[in-house]
Amino acid sequence: MSNQTPQFPDAFQWGVATSAYQIEGAAFEDGRGASIWDTFTHTEGKIIDASTGDVACDHYHRYAEDVALLAGLNVDCYRFSVSWPRVQPDGEGAWNEAGFDFYSRLLDELARHGVGAHLTLYHWDLPQALQDKGGWLNRDTTAHFALYAAEVARRFGARVATIATHNEPWCTANLGHGIGQFAPGMADPAAALQVSHHLLLSHGLALQAMRATGTKARLGIVLNQWPATAATDSAADIAKARHEYARSVQWFMDPIFKGHYPELALEQIDRSAFTVLENDFTTIRQPLDFLGVNYYTRAFASAEEPPRSAPALLGVSDMQWETYPQGLTELLVGLHREYTLPPIYITENGMAVADEIVDGRVRDQPRTDYIRMHLAALDAAMREGVDVRGYFYWSLMDNFEWNSGYAKRFGLLHVDYATQARSLKDSALWYRDFITAQRAAARKRA
Repeated sequence: MSNQTPQFPDAFQWGVATSAYQIEGAAFEDGRGASIWDTFTHTEGKIIDASTGDVACDHYHRYAEDVALLAGLNVDCYRFSVSWPRVQPDGEGAWNEAGFDFYSRLLDELARHGVGAHLTLYHWDLPQALQDKGGWLNRDTTAHFALYAAEVARRFGARVATIATHNEPWCTANLGHGIGQFAPGMADPAAALQVSHHLLLSHGLALQAMRATGTKARLGIVLNQWPATAATDSAADIAKARHEYARSVQWFMDPIFKGHYPELALEQIDRSAFTVLENDFTTIRQPLDFLGVNYYTRAFASAEEPPRSAPALLGVSDMQWETYPQGLTELLVGLHREYTLPPIYITENGMAVADEIVDGRVRDQPRTDYIRMHLAALDAAMREGVDVRGYFYWSLMDNFEWNSGYAKRFGLLHVDYATQARSLKDSALWYRDFITAQRAAARKRA
C-alpha cells in the first residue's frame, strides 16, 4: 500500500450509502406491501436480538433531517435503495403512488441540498407476494423485476445519476438461499445456484428494459467482492483460495463480462443442479455504464481442520471481520487485469464498531483509521490505472443490520433507537474534513 498522501481528482465523488429496509421503517404505512424481510424478522429465532425493521431509523418520516445531516458532511452523493414492495406491493400489477411519492420527496430534498442521487433497485427486500410464488427460484420473477426496473427508470431516470440493478446478489443467493442466514431463510445449496442465475438474468433484463425507456441515468450493478488469500503456500490452501475466488467474485463477474460461468467453479458443483437456458448469457452480458464494488475484508483460505485464522494484524471489526485494507488494492488491480471494466464506484466500505456516546461524543477512532487506510488503498489502486470515480461509506447511520438486528453499528451517525436522535461520531467529522481537504488540494493542483 502506498505511503503517499492520497490525492483524489477534483471530479471524484464522495458519498454515503443506506438501504431501504435497514432505515426506512414505516413497514405498514401508506400501502407498502410485505417483504421477505418483514416475514423473516417476525419469525422467532431468525434475528439475534429478536428485532425487526418495522421502525428501524424512521427515515420514512425523518428523511429531511437525514438529508440535511448527510449534506452537512460535504458529500457529493447519496446511495439509497427503493423498497420494491413500497412502490409495488405485490411485485406485479398495480403501482403504489404513495410509495413513489416518498422517493420523489427524497429526491427533491437531495436536489435542494445539491446532493446527487444514486439509486439501487434491489437491496434484498423482495415482495412477499412474489416469494409466495417461488421468489427468485421462479424464473417469472426476473420478468417482474424488469418491469419494476423500467417503471422506476421512467419516473426517476432523469433525476438520479446512476441506477444499480442489484446490491450484492451473492448475499441473496448464498446467505438467503444457501445457508438460510438471511431472508427468505432457505438452506439449499442447489437453490442458491439457481437463484444466482436468475438474479443475473434479471439484471440483464432490467438493463434492457431501462434502456428502452431512454433513461439518462448510468446503469450498472453492485457486487460484494474480496480477494482470496491462501493461508500458506501449500497446494491445498492455494487451490482453496482459487476456488473461493471463482465461486464468489468470478461467479458473478464472468457471466457479466465474459458470457459464461467460471470453469473452476463449475468443476466443483453439480451442473445439473441449476438450469441455464439458451441465450441467457446473451441477456446477462449487457454493457455496463459502471460497476459498483462493495469491499469490507478478504477471504482467508485454509484447507486445514480446523482452518487457520487470518493474522488480523490491524485488528477486527465488531462483526469479527479482519481489517485488511491492502485487499482493496489487490482486488481492484486484479479485476482491472482480468476484465475490460467500466468506471468503478466503491459503493460500500465500512466498519462496525461497538460505539457508545460518552460525554456527548462518540470516539470511534478504529472506524476513522479503517476509512483512512482504505482510502489510501483505493488511491494505490487508482495509481495502478484502475478507473474509480467515487467512494460511498457504509453507512450514513447506524441501522438494522440484518440478522444481527440493532447490535452492530456501522454508521457515521449514531442513532439512539429509543429516541431516534442522530449524533455525529468523530469519524463523521473526520470524513467531512477529509473531503473538504481533498477538494481544496484538487483545486490547488488545477
